[in-house]
Amino acid sequence: MLRVGLTGGIGAGKSTVANRLSEHGAVLIDSDKIAREVVEPGTPGLAELVEAFGEDILAADGALDRAVLAAKAFADEESRKRLNSIVHPKVGARTAELMAGAAPDAIVVHDIPLLVEGGLAPMYHLVVMVDAPEEVRLRRLVETRGMPETDARARIKAQATTDQRRAVADVWLDNSGAPDIVLADVDALWADRLTPFEANVRLRKPRAPMSPKIAPYDETWPAQAERALARIRVVAGENAVRVDHIGSTSVPGLPAKDILDLQLTVATLDKADGLADALSDAGFPRAEGEWFDDAHGEDGTWPKRFHFGGDPRRPVNLHVRSQETPAWRLALLFPEWLRQNPDERDAYAAVKNAMAAKHAGDGTVEGYTDEKQDWVDKAFARANAWAESTGWTP
Repeated sequence: MLRVGLTGGIGAGKSTVANRLSEHGAVLIDSDKIAREVVEPGTPGLAELVEAFGEDILAADGALDRAVLAAKAFADEESRKRLNSIVHPKVGARTAELMAGAAPDAIVVHDIPLLVEGGLAPMYHLVVMVDAPEEVRLRRLVETRGMPETDARARIKAQATTDQRRAVADVWLDNSGAPDIVLADVDALWADRLTPFEANVRLRKPRAPMSPKIAPYDETWPAQAERALARIRVVAGENAVRVDHIGSTSVPGLPAKDILDLQLTVATLDKADGLADALSDAGFPRAEGEWFDDAHGEDGTWPKRFHFGGDPRRPVNLHVRSQETPAWRLALLFPEWLRQNPDERDAYAAVKNAMAAKHAGDGTVEGYTDEKQDWVDKAFARANAWAESTGWTP
């Protein structure tokens, strides 16, 4: 299944987005709804809250008085952590149960307010962030929910900052305007990204070949790469010797194809094979066939494994290399050498642009890659000389 984390600051309007995705056929798991269920009258959760915060958090009918609890729980950091320690494990257990019951081809949308605060972003194939300016959110909380302004401000302050949200968001939806605007964005997200993403992962479908197209350097490439790397780290666990953003998109100022090259370094290719299914399920389907790097400075080739990114709007090449060959080191050395030597970076940019223009109508990158390889091979020799002279190590 495809797991989508849906989140945003309180008052941003996640429910508008969640309901639309549900109308399209998503399996919606609502953390707020679950959080209410696990503290209903007669549950262990409610009993623990009473023990922690006092009998006065109960209404006359024995149900939880959420306004009273909120005033206590969000008064300070210690109280907020106490609330979370009681509710979050119970919500997590119920969420896991619901996810396990979803169909294999489902698109599961997990509406979870504290995704960022909980460090949960890498657990999803995609994170969708719903946003609105703080003053808009404040007005909604006061006018629509009837929340006292001081409480509303405290709730907003206790949540993640905009910068923290942007760091983990694969999709950013502005919900500050009329509902029709964000609903149109959600419709496009479902049709153009979520549906094909789910199929790509389930069917292990590779990315379609295309002609080389060089884009100007994008300052968001490193942040986009880090989101993918975080997911790979979760899957690889202790099998990962290291996980890195490599290739041209990792070199500031260097134009490149808008495809993120990532590298997972493992001890042996047996380790890589053991991770193949887990990486594929996590959104990086393994490519069929035999994959290898040319052996620079020696005869033959260096075998590796290769995975595509399944997200149709964020192309990724994941190279899984073992420490059994020098290829993993060379993949780290080359971009570092370019970063430290701007003249070489600019020379490489000129080669890339010229070769991309020459092969613009090929429908594949093979000719482009082959024709610039002579320059790259010579550059590897210069990079190795630089590493020796500077003492560089990975």
